[in-house]
Amino acid sequence: MAMDLEAMLEQEGATSFSFAASQDEAVREALARKPDLITSDVTLTEGTGPLAVAIIVDAIGPVPVIFITATPDECEPRTPGCEVLSKPFNRDAIARAFRQLAPSPRA
Repeated sequence: MAMDLEAMLEQEGATSFSFAASQDEAVREALARKPDLITSDVTLTEGTGPLAVAIIVDAIGPVPVIFITATPDECEPRTPGCEVLSKPFNRDAIARAFRQLAPSPRA
């Protein structure tokens, strides 16, 4: 799924990607290179996507987030302005959320 998501977001204009399986890994990656947008599942191998995002936002400030999950009811804590999409993912819904939340390309 990660590679499908990467290809789809690349078509929408995303230019770099980082993958993390655990909460700690997600936080490390985000602190190493500040993301313009985060996509995350709720369930990670260790920890959760929402907790990782909360730690990231506390450290670097607001970041748009798209949660793509089979467990949308467990998507807590939720950052303001995040988008929660249910699996199986819908390409049009993800593309729409990306266009809505992603920052405009830099000049």
